[in-house]
Parts: sequence; structure tokens; C-alpha cells
Amino acid sequence: MTKTTKSHRPAVASIQKTATPSEPDLDRAYKLLMALLPIPGGSCQETEVAAYVAAQLRRGGAPASAIRYDTAHRRSAFGGAIGNLVLKLPGRGPGATRLPRRLLMAHLDTVPICVGTRPVRRGGQIVSGLKDRGLGADDRSGVAVVLNTALEVLRRKRHPPLTFLFTVQEEIGLYGARCASLGLLGKPELAFNFDGGPAAKLTVGATGGYRMNIVIEGLASHAGGAPELGVSAIAIAALAIAELTQTGWHGAIHQEGGTGTSNVGVIGGGEATNVVCDKVTIRAEARSHDPAFRERIVKQITAAFDRAAQQVVSAAGRRGRVEIEGRLDYESFRLASDEPCLLAAERAVRAIGAEPIRAISNGGLDANWLSARGIPTVTLGAGQLGQHTVAEALDLAEFSQACRIALQLATEEQ
Repeated sequence: MTKTTKSHRPAVASIQKTATPSEPDLDRAYKLLMALLPIPGGSCQETEVAAYVAAQLRRGGAPASAIRYDTAHRRSAFGGAIGNLVLKLPGRGPGATRLPRRLLMAHLDTVPICVGTRPVRRGGQIVSGLKDRGLGADDRSGVAVVLNTALEVLRRKRHPPLTFLFTVQEEIGLYGARCASLGLLGKPELAFNFDGGPAAKLTVGATGGYRMNIVIEGLASHAGGAPELGVSAIAIAALAIAELTQTGWHGAIHQEGGTGTSNVGVIGGGEATNVVCDKVTIRAEARSHDPAFRERIVKQITAAFDRAAQQVVSAAGRRGRVEIEGRLDYESFRLASDEPCLLAAERAVRAIGAEPIRAISNGGLDANWLSARGIPTVTLGAGQLGQHTVAEALDLAEFSQACRIALQLATEEQ
């Protein structure tokens, strides 16, 4: 079943409480948001947006020595241009150094459909002004929330020890969080990830994801003169996908013993209609909150392709073959109900007059890998709507609430 993280209870040092933090600078937050959205920054290409964030931090008074880049991209399976951006600040004020360090984070990259967007305001929302481009609020709204909070605390005289983390390569497998240099983070005991919709929605757990690269080798032949001598890789792929669909192992999966999802998301092959296709490449995935059931899904996919390869036979008795390589992108997790970061997030939501809602995600989050690596992390929304589509929008009211919650989390003195 999904792994539940044990509660990490930091030794809490008590210092004099202050009143609820003042209202964050929402005008600045809006300006940061509108500046961040159009900056190109697909996965592995986050240099420009990271440079903007770092420049804002320096202008806000962050010491150069406090701003660091790690080498996550060098450990990522995809390489990349730059690693995660980290700002680490000591606590300020009487007794602050005895408080547990807090981490606020968001990811810098966007999906390809959002690169080159042009944000425009329509009423209480920000949308893309281009019909063929998504907005990229996932996760530039989270970046704006965290950046605005960092700029706020840089001018304050009281706050606990803080780390601000801007990760790369979230959209292609959470590689920024997976490969982050934990030594640069200062051992945070409470962590908060801003990435999602309603500000009061606290994601306390998420599914696990497994990705597969499938290569089907067939046999080329003239499709008009001697099609019977060929082995169609496309036919093999079609039979396998059809079987998975017909037996309930593709799409939303509800089988005895578990639930999950699978998807054949990318398929390519063939160069001409008069040639029996001899090679097809496929990228697929399987997800479930139960690691054992996710393994069942993977086995079903593998078996379906193996069976399909046996069904397509040339007149000479030749068959194709299938090679599958897979990797775990992220393991499922669920925070303990009394995890300190979760309780702190609930206090922050209530402090701004809202009611927190605990939720489980069917998608992967940077919190998956940070939690797996010993930093329990709760994820909060930043106003996003319709992520990964051309209809994506940002709810400004929820974005403003997220800014308030983040400031509360960064300045709470307990």
C-alpha cells in the first residue's frame, strides 16, 4: 500500500509570539507573476527563469553567498542546463535560531504547450492570450508565491530559519527534487510545496508513477508486392493496446485487488504506406497509490505486448520482438495525520480565515521525492485551473490567498 511517512516532530523552541503577519505585497506578487509567466522555461531549459528569480532575490537584499545552484541536472536522466536554485537564510530575532528550519518551494519548469505564452488578465483570472498556448501557471504561480514571500522576509527583522527552493525538471519526472543536493537545504524540518489549485487544499499524499519505453521490432517488406513476408510493428502495437483497452488495463483501471491508471501516451513509427512498418516506439506509464498494484499494471502491459508479438507472423514464420525498459519516476506517499508540516499548514490556512481541506493527488509532485528522501512535504495550491491545457487559467483570488498563507508559514514563530 501507499507508504505513510512517520510523523517528524521537531523540537520546538518557544519564543515570544507576534501578531498575525501583515498583508503581503500583493501588487508586487502580481507583477512578479506577470513577469514570470512569459519567460521560456521548459524542462531542462530553466536557465532564464532561474536567472530572473535570482536577480529579484539579489535586488531584494539576499546576500550573494545565500543564493546557490545545486547540480541536480548532472544527476538527472535528462541532463539539463541548470540545477535547482536555493536561497538559505538564518533565523532572525530573539530565539529564532532555535526554531526548526522551514522550506518553501515551487518548480520552475513548464510543459511544452505553455512555452511562449502571453498572459492577459480577464476579470479575476489570468489566461493565455494565444489560442495555441497554455498559460504556464503550473507552476509559475507557485514560483511567484514563493519568490514574493522570500522578498517579504528579506526586509523583516523576525523570522525562523528559512530555505527557499526552486526546482527544475518537475514536469518530466520530478528530477529536480529527486536529485536535489540536500546538504544545501540546511536540514529543514517542515516543508511546503506550492503547486496546484485552491489555496486551502492541502495535498497530503500522491500516487506513484512508473514510465515505460517500448520498442517493437518487426520486419520490413513491400506492402503491395509481398506484404505477407513482412511483420508489421504497427499491427503488434495495435493488438497490444486493443487488448489492454478491452480487458480494462488501459485508462482508469478498476480491477479486483486495486485501482490505478495507465496510458500509452506517445507512439511513433513508419515512413511510407508502401512499406510494412518494421519499428514502432512507444512511451507509456502506469500509476497507482498501491505499489504492488502498480506492478500488476506494468506486468499486464508487458504481457499484452509479448502476446501481440506472437500473434503477427509472416508467411515464412517470422515474428517480431518487443523490448521494454521501465523506471520508477516517483513512489506513492501519504503524510501522517499529525505530521508537523501538515499541522503548520492547517494553522496558516485558518489564520487567514479559510478552512483547510486535506486531499490525495493522482499525479506526482515534488513532495513525493522530498518526502521519500526524509523531508515530509505538504503541497498547497497557488490558484491554478486546467493545468497542461490551452484553457489553463489562474484564479487571482486563490493566488492572493496562497501569498497570504505562504507569508504566514514563513513567519510563524513556533
